[in-house]
Amino acid sequence: MAEIFRGGIMSVDKGQFEAGRSLGFNYIQTMIYIVIPQMFKIVLPTLCNEFIVLLKETSISGYVGIRDLTKAGDLIRGRTFSAFMPLIAVALIYLVVVIVFTKLVRRLERRLRNSDH
Repeated sequence: MAEIFRGGIMSVDKGQFEAGRSLGFNYIQTMIYIVIPQMFKIVLPTLCNEFIVLLKETSISGYVGIRDLTKAGDLIRGRTFSAFMPLIAVALIYLVVVIVFTKLVRRLERRLRNSDH
């Protein structure tokens, strides 16, 4: 996450820093009012993609010992002796959650892109 933000700050043109300084802003004011809003638009797609990847990888943590959706599906499978229905339900829940987050990210990116024009 820190690398994503660092890369976003580094991608803002140096002239923006100089413009803030010429307006009389100190370093913190330049970062807050000029650089961070531009950086946010740059890193938003990468940040949201990272969030979705972390959401999908929670199924792996279920096998380490943390109870999550996949682990709950395994517990249901063990109690009902139904092999496929709990796993199919878990897969569908993950699919719906990822689709919803992807659409929200797409809408947010579109809104930020339209605000540029």
